[in-house]
Amino acid sequence: MSGNTFGHLFRFTTFGESHGAALGCVVDGVPPRIPLAEDDIQVHLDRRRPGGSRYTSQRREPDRVKIVAGVFEGRTTGAPIGLIITNEDARAKDYDAIKDKFRPGHADYTYLQKYGVRDHRGGGRASARETAMRVAAGAVARKVLGGGVAIRGALIQMGAHRIDRGRWDWGEVENNPFWCPDAETAKEWETFLDGVRKAGSSTGAVIEVVAAGVPAGLGAPVFDKLDADIAKALMSIPAVKGVEIGAGFAAAERSGPENSDEMRIGPDGKATFLSNNAGGVLGGISTGQDIVARFVVKPTSSVSIPQKTIDTHGQEVEIATKGRHDPCVGIRAVAVGEAMVACVLADHLLRHKAQCGG
Repeated sequence: MSGNTFGHLFRFTTFGESHGAALGCVVDGVPPRIPLAEDDIQVHLDRRRPGGSRYTSQRREPDRVKIVAGVFEGRTTGAPIGLIITNEDARAKDYDAIKDKFRPGHADYTYLQKYGVRDHRGGGRASARETAMRVAAGAVARKVLGGGVAIRGALIQMGAHRIDRGRWDWGEVENNPFWCPDAETAKEWETFLDGVRKAGSSTGAVIEVVAAGVPAGLGAPVFDKLDADIAKALMSIPAVKGVEIGAGFAAAERSGPENSDEMRIGPDGKATFLSNNAGGVLGGISTGQDIVARFVVKPTSSVSIPQKTIDTHGQEVEIATKGRHDPCVGIRAVAVGEAMVACVLADHLLRHKAQCGG
């Protein structure tokens, strides 16, 4: 299986399956002498791990990360950093009854078509369990970026229910189980998602990630555009079906003058922008404004409501997926989106320094 490595200078490779022995990650390209401890990584993994509330999968995984290489006396050495998380609450037997059936909306069918073999235990490599190591790699990327860059994510839509952007408060994100910046909407989501969960169904979501403090000049103008790499990074997250940068699809409804971000000279003598419809990227290169990206996550495909499908014997059958699943996978995708943006920015920062110095 190819395609398990992401990035150029800052790059990471993940391995492991949903119900295998462990998940692992090798992070390469990290400069030496950067302070790094397991706690620096764990704080982000705790935001992604399952079982955090009744609104996420009840699989009880502590997701304790262990650094097994690349760090000596609390600092990176420049060598590859090895990270590992042991799976402690896997229940492969939950999937025995459907091992010969293709779950609608899952990669079961396509994996078998491509490889001729598939791991039916929770989806194997296709499971969103894989994203734990992305979050771990993202925590290392944040250390490369330094404290001047702040990357924050928030859930801004669940099903058809959107936040009121006029009530946006980053301080509220940590105060509710949805990472929602609107306290009133978060309360409404509790009732909505309880209904979805009790019905054995699921719902989709939209997540917004904002990176502040990104210096101007990161990216490249043709195939390696900063926003293109961010889009690929976010699209690679399981269940993501769409990405937009800045104004995104809303730009189609605007005129040129409305969408353009006019410029002035600020009090400090530096360029400033009157708006940020570009999402912090022009011509594939960062402007120094906030990087703003949004992505949509489809409803979780594993539901207990019976659905029509086929099996490996070519028979038309019915399937209802049991086990422990997220009624809205978008909740835990917030931390994953932050991590992937961090990895892209760390990679482009190192690439910029390699080509342009500084």
